[in-house]
Amino acid sequence: MNVGAFVCSCGGSCDIDLESVRDGVRDVDVVASSELLCQDGREPMAQVIEEYDLDQVIATTPADGCQARIREVADAQGLHPDATAFVDHREGAAWVHDEQAATEKVARLINRTYAGLEQEAISRTVSRDAGDSVAVVGDAEGAAALADTADVTLIADGRDFADVEELSDVTVERGRVTAVEGHFGAFDVRLEARVTDDCIDCMECVREGPDGMVTADPVDVAPEADGGEWVEVCPTDAIDLDGVERTLTFDQVVIPGARPAAPAGEVGLYTSQIDAGTVAAVESRLGGIEHPQYLDLDMDVCASGASSQRGCNECVDACPHGAVDRVTVDEVAFDEVACQDCGACTSSCPTGATGLREPSNERIAREVEALLTAENDEGGWFSWGSDAAIETEVVAFVCSERAAERLRAYGRRARHADDVDYPPVLPVEVNCTDTVGEAHVMHALAAGADGVAVVGCGGDCLHSGPDPKVELVERLNRATTDLGLGERVGFFAPETEGPDSFVAELSTFVDGLGESPVPAGEHVAEGRARDVAAGAGSGGAAMADGGPRPPGGDGHGPAFNSHEWTLESVRAITDHVDPERDLVRGLKDFGWMEVSDACNLTPTCTNLCPTDAVQRTDEADLLFNHERCVNCGLCEEGCPETAITMRDGLDLSRLPENRGGEAWETVYEGEILECVRCGKPFTSVESAEKIQDEVGEQVAGIAPDSDHSIFEYCSDCRAGLLFQRGEN
Repeated sequence: MNVGAFVCSCGGSCDIDLESVRDGVRDVDVVASSELLCQDGREPMAQVIEEYDLDQVIATTPADGCQARIREVADAQGLHPDATAFVDHREGAAWVHDEQAATEKVARLINRTYAGLEQEAISRTVSRDAGDSVAVVGDAEGAAALADTADVTLIADGRDFADVEELSDVTVERGRVTAVEGHFGAFDVRLEARVTDDCIDCMECVREGPDGMVTADPVDVAPEADGGEWVEVCPTDAIDLDGVERTLTFDQVVIPGARPAAPAGEVGLYTSQIDAGTVAAVESRLGGIEHPQYLDLDMDVCASGASSQRGCNECVDACPHGAVDRVTVDEVAFDEVACQDCGACTSSCPTGATGLREPSNERIAREVEALLTAENDEGGWFSWGSDAAIETEVVAFVCSERAAERLRAYGRRARHADDVDYPPVLPVEVNCTDTVGEAHVMHALAAGADGVAVVGCGGDCLHSGPDPKVELVERLNRATTDLGLGERVGFFAPETEGPDSFVAELSTFVDGLGESPVPAGEHVAEGRARDVAAGAGSGGAAMADGGPRPPGGDGHGPAFNSHEWTLESVRAITDHVDPERDLVRGLKDFGWMEVSDACNLTPTCTNLCPTDAVQRTDEADLLFNHERCVNCGLCEEGCPETAITMRDGLDLSRLPENRGGEAWETVYEGEILECVRCGKPFTSVESAEKIQDEVGEQVAGIAPDSDHSIFEYCSDCRAGLLFQRGEN
């Protein structure tokens, strides 16, 4: 891929040094600059594209009109319509920072953009066909507004529409909504009414019934209505005061004022008041839906459960849109059509079973590393050298929705009011701050960031609600403190009311950060934890369960899964710090095992573990690998003897590099039982004793001539013993 970068100063309205920006850009094939790129610079741009045979353009302009003109130039040169990428050098840099900081930041942003383009995923789509049926609950005006384009059913929900006009194209159904289940294209709406479908609309009950308790259109009786002689007036016996239920199915449902099961709502289910936006959203989905495929799924490494155990539930708990469901006790399922690309499931998943396609974790990693790398292709330093204008390097994961737009608004305000100036943080745009997990933050610190700012929507996040990352920030500051870095993570929310609070809080955060002991620009993530376990324990004892058998070759899931990526980052950090304690708290994807004397060495825990972190040896020992454990809890949950207790945290002392290269530790020492006839080891003493305690009385005397208990024989010899009627 041949890439060219084009830098503009917007007619001198951006205080950046174009030459220094060009010097600071790395890896691309050519860098050019212009005072007015989208005007006088277009013809020279076309010449550069042709001369260098470019197939990708990076240009500095946030303005829609300028972007359109640059796309026209690229298109005229035969480039792909999507072969242009843009960097905000004005609102996010030159208009809110001083010239030196803005110049350096723009160069870093171009480097970040190039690094991201190299990791850009190939587009894929998901779709679901649907019809035009729409249920509107209780809102006659909203139903009428949709009736021109959709097949609308107005569900009364206890209201009377006898005097409402403009419902000629709307089907009106009686009943109160008791539940809405299903998904886009197949929502089941459960209704309860006290009038059956035998009603002929004769109005006798309306006339004779209790005042205000019987509606005329549609005819229905309020749940609190008392019975009496008036019920007998119905000629078809259609009144049933006990209530009758029925279920209607619709492609989409509008139920204003309802509390959605998913915190941020579901595709095709609308709970706000009907307005022009709701109408437009419903109409856009009539007939079906198609959108990019947001997720890559690898359910073979999922830790959600096995053998009827619930296991990890992180993705189900995290999804704010109802797109992840636990369909059985040991299985989760993803509705990719209902997915709204927030990344909550991907940042919470420890094994990489679910990952965002765009931006992928690897793309985010490369963008972070590019922002923090100050060395050029020739091995020298960029023009800012040791006197970098950005002295405190803070990586900011910025929500690409409302937070990013508010920062741009701050930039526009700074241009005309000159009252906005905040520290030059280094932004990486993410779909939502839900995308950001412990792995992203720890990687940024491992790459040399002095701090990490999570910049989200605050009180009105489109996905998770208020301050969605407060808990994450608290956990990670606990972890960074334990690692000896101190607190280096913060959450910030630019608000619509003005920039003052955001600027003050961010400035206080940045000013309070000391220089990180981890050098910037050295660490390049592989997204893997190095598994140095060559054997299965002291002396490389053989595994009774056939292990160790790490799935996926070098790792235990897709690269850049949360567990391994975090562990890789922690190791990079500990190369440069002296941790304050061995047990690093706050990292949820790590745990360690304690086993009590109740253990009978049944194979349950080894069979359930999704990362092969637990194994039995032929010597009846139970081994544990802290490096592999993702703290899913399946072993503890499934242990029939309740002998296992899982403890939270990353214990550095249990990692192989701190144990002479040994990844496996013995957590329970058992005793193997050898067959008294053939001498073959066949089970643990604990298991044999347990079975004997449970069924010994039932088999007593089955081999009376034997000198030994039947439980002291292996299965083969036991069968022979019974055949020989107990003779040794």
